[in-house]
Amino acid sequence: MPISADLAFRSFARLAVRVTAALRGAKKMFGKNDLVDNLSRNLDRTRGKREALTSDVTTLTAQITEIEARLSEEKNRRERDRVLGETEAIKKRIKQTASAFAPVIGELCEATEMAAAVVPEARELNSFLLSVATEVDTLIDPLLRELDRRADAVRVGHAALDLPCLANEAPTELPKDNNDRLLPFSNMAVSQQGGGKKETAENPRSTAA
Repeated sequence: MPISADLAFRSFARLAVRVTAALRGAKKMFGKNDLVDNLSRNLDRTRGKREALTSDVTTLTAQITEIEARLSEEKNRRERDRVLGETEAIKKRIKQTASAFAPVIGELCEATEMAAAVVPEARELNSFLLSVATEVDTLIDPLLRELDRRADAVRVGHAALDLPCLANEAPTELPKDNNDRLLPFSNMAVSQQGGGKKETAENPRSTAA
């Protein structure tokens, strides 16, 4: 029995509708699969970046620790060199001052010995100068050896680097006790000056003459 053209057309239309619906469903399904794949790839990339950053943080932390150790070592080395340099400067100054001190004390002793022939009290000053010279000469060498010992301890790292910077240090004042030993002679000088002034006031004519 022959199929009419109208029936064939309707059958073809229904088939086209079914094919279109099937294609739409496949497209939707494939689109969902593409989204899952994209998200999975993005997640993998993000995890890879995190792992790279974690590795970079570990590397940077190790580098920071190394740089801090080197910085601390360099600071200690410079401070150690400063302390050793200032210790050597102190030793040099002590030696130079001591070498200049001895001749001056010798000349003062000679002068006061000569003055004692006229002013007997000058012998006390002479004795004081001799005792000072002896004490200085006795203590200089032990002091220099102790400075050497402490410098060696700093050099090998067995001593704290606690020497203050001496560039701006004020000069150390001499103890007042040493001045007390000169009081008898100083008092004699003051009394002589006062006596001279009193005599001048009592005899203005002799001064004028």
